[in-house]
This record gives sequence, structure tokens and C-alpha cells, in this order.
Amino acid sequence: MRLLEARSVPIEPLLERAGIPVKFLKEPLARVSPAQFSTLWTSITRALDDEFFGLDSHPMREGSYALMCHAALSSANLHQALKRILRFMRLVLDDLDPALEVREGQAYVHLSDTRPAPPLFAHATLFVLVFGLACWLIGRRIPITAGSFQSLAPRHAVVEYQRLFCEQLEFAQAQTWLSFPAAYLQQPVVQNTKTIREYFREAPANFLVKYRNPRGILAKIRRRLREQAPAEWPGFELLCAEMHYAQATLRRRLRQEGQTYQSLKDDLRRDMALDQLLHTRKSVPEIAALLGFAEPSAFYRAFRKWTGGLPSDYRTGAAHRAGA
Repeated sequence: MRLLEARSVPIEPLLERAGIPVKFLKEPLARVSPAQFSTLWTSITRALDDEFFGLDSHPMREGSYALMCHAALSSANLHQALKRILRFMRLVLDDLDPALEVREGQAYVHLSDTRPAPPLFAHATLFVLVFGLACWLIGRRIPITAGSFQSLAPRHAVVEYQRLFCEQLEFAQAQTWLSFPAAYLQQPVVQNTKTIREYFREAPANFLVKYRNPRGILAKIRRRLREQAPAEWPGFELLCAEMHYAQATLRRRLRQEGQTYQSLKDDLRRDMALDQLLHTRKSVPEIAALLGFAEPSAFYRAFRKWTGGLPSDYRTGAAHRAGA
């Protein structure tokens, strides 16, 4: 945001376009949906002509990410693709020097930073770009096993970083790196020039969240739940019976894709709530009932937990955009 101010780019229109209340800038617990953050991400990169948000002394001009995707597309496997991706990032950026290392069955993506106080968001953004593309290239989620950041732990946001990368994260360390099982390096690249068009249409939303395999168990359950109102969603035991899974097996499969059944339901309810608030005129009690809450007060508590804000905050943002 400071960079936008330095370049005299007003942030308010960008936030309103994304349906994000301006007041959230001063509320550290406020949260937004992936779709909202995706819209904001795109708006900022276009305003700055920098796909790395001014987080490096050399701008990553618009179109750089697409070129990197094409450079990696013809790779035989993930190992070759990551080598190309990291080499590309080294060519584009001046302050960050990413590298791949393999030892003792683990692959490490290291980041060297020439600055005395490396910004945490810069390192996290590079990891999001690299791993988001890497997961898509091989058509499956790469499980990050551990991570380390040179920067201090972010106030109010450690849980978000853990959800974004992995639970085993440490801050204020000597080096920045993320690790994953080295066996994934041999996974073949399964994408091609046809599928990359769809990838670009959905970017950046598709790499801002952990990779979602459209044929995976999470996608299957998500489609199943969307067929019914939340009040009619099955309990976990009934879901297992419907899908012909033992409960332990389904829990393990969900954990491998980074979620639990409860977190999946919470994410769907949150996205449905934001969609209703931003795009309909239903009252809050009506939305609460639609989402399966017995009382509006329960919906308010859940919404506060999901986003850090109130339903009225998002409805106000929608009203501003409608009148713009």
C-alpha cells in the first residue's frame, strides 16, 4: 500500500472494485475471500505494471508470469520445471536469488535476499507464484513439509501463513526456505498449450489458494455439497457411507489435500455468504437461514470468525461499487 501511495495510485477504487471495505486496512483481523483478493491482486499489478507489487528493486513487468509459465511448460518433469522457474525469477528480480537443493529425501527451495531486513510478504509472494505454478504443471498438490522465514512472525497472521504453506513454519531464522518430498521432482508435467489457456483465464485465483485437483476428493465433495442447501449437508459418517470410504481413509485423503470436512464446509459457507452479501439484496437473517444457521446471531459470530468483519461491512462495499 505504501508503494501505491508513493506512486500516487489511490487504493480506495481498487478496494471497492474487489468488494473490500476500506476500513479493513486498519483492522488486522479482517479477512477476505480468495476471489476478492484475486481481484485486488490483478488491479494492483495493472496499476503498478509490476506482477511482484514493487517488492523487489526491479519490477516484474506485466506478462512476465505468462512467459515463465510457457518456459516451464515443455519441461519433462517437476525437477526440470522448477529449475526453469527459479532461473526465470533470478533473471527478472534483483534482490531475491531462489535456488533448488535436494538432500536426504527432501527438496528445498531456498531464497537468498540481499536486503538487511527482508520483507516477509516478498518471500511469501515468490513462494506462492512458484509453488502455485509447480502444482498446476504436475496436476497435483505438492505437500510442503516444513518452512523457514528470515523475517519476524507476522502479527495476527501466523495461522494464515500456516494454512498457505504448512503448519511446520519457523520465523526469524537464518534462511528462508520451503521443503517438500524429493520424490515429487520426478512427477511428469501433464499440462500443455491447450490447458494453459484455461490456467491464464483463472489466474491469479488458481495459484492464490493451494492447488485444487479438479479430479481430487476435495473437488468431488465440494460438488456434492453444492447440490444441496447447507442445512441439508450430510454429517461426516453419512458422507463416508455415500462415498464408500472408511472414515479414517477419507480423513487421510482430505488431510493430504490440506483440509478437513469441517474446514471445507466453513470455506463454502463463507464464500456463499460473501456472494449473497455482494450480489443480492437478501437481508442478513435471510442469508443466515439460507446457510443453515438457526439464529442470525450464530451467523454473525461465524462471519466474524471467517472474515474479521461484519456482514454490513461487505454490503456497504457492494453499495459503493453499485453507485460508482
